[in-house]
Amino acid sequence: MFLLQDNNGGIIVDFISNYWWLLLILFIIFSGLFTINQGYIGVITMFGKYRRIVRPGLNIKIPILEQVFKKVSIQNRSVEMEFQAVTQDQANVYFKTMLLYSVQNADEETIKRVAFKFITDRDLMQALVKTIEGNIRSYVATRKQAEVLGLRREIVEYVKVEIDAILESWGYHLQDLQINDITFDKVILDSMSRVVASNNLKAAAENEGQATLITKTKNAEAEGNAVKIAAEAEREAARLRGQGVALFRQEVAKGMSEAADQMKQANLDTNVILFSMWTEAVKNFAEYGRGNVIFLDGSPDGMENTMKQIQALMVKQAGTSDIK
Repeated sequence: MFLLQDNNGGIIVDFISNYWWLLLILFIIFSGLFTINQGYIGVITMFGKYRRIVRPGLNIKIPILEQVFKKVSIQNRSVEMEFQAVTQDQANVYFKTMLLYSVQNADEETIKRVAFKFITDRDLMQALVKTIEGNIRSYVATRKQAEVLGLRREIVEYVKVEIDAILESWGYHLQDLQINDITFDKVILDSMSRVVASNNLKAAAENEGQATLITKTKNAEAEGNAVKIAAEAEREAARLRGQGVALFRQEVAKGMSEAADQMKQANLDTNVILFSMWTEAVKNFAEYGRGNVIFLDGSPDGMENTMKQIQALMVKQAGTSDIK
């Protein structure tokens, strides 16, 4: 059994000694094969100098001479940042932001810039973060504390405009910058809370005052409308009463005229009608008068004067009827 092992070992040794050149060729060939994962682009150097780029998949390089210097990711990358800035009125503002960036494109020149611009990705990240922080700080320094909360979009647009050219020279592109939170010192936050509470109380007082004013205005309008309606009703009632009195007088005059005409046709003295009207008036005064005492001129001259006035009224009413 030991002899068999010795024989096998001898065969292997003999094979290696006889075909070493074949093994060397196979080693060289396989050492020149390598793969690049999807989402990356390989950068090949020879003796430390840039040679070419290789795409994802199976690739081949010159063994020993060519080296895969770096695998550049062309995928989107994000980083969160927290930093402090100072406003124009010396208020501390604390930002929490999220940065989304990527390689500008997969062109050879772009990949070359990305591969050799920074030594490591850590150096790139530090430069990128500090550049964005510096631009935000310089913008906030020109604004007052009360303005910062409403300037999120303006800050993002300002940063993009300022650093696009710088990132392009590095081979990168800023896809998005989100300011997730903006806070101030506790003293400022307490002051802002008091201002908000004061504004709320002021707004409530103003709303209550407006409600009271509206209520009083509505009540005044209602009272005015009621007075107006009452006045209109009174005026209409007065008009109707006037029309009733006028109609009553007209009917009385008409009746008296008709009675006078009938007595003339019957060859009777009209003084009988006057005397009848006189006695009827006295009777009505006695029945419907509200006073306790009625003063009437009962002398013959007084009755004659009253009859003449009634007769004149009858003649006037009769003349008016003839004219109509």
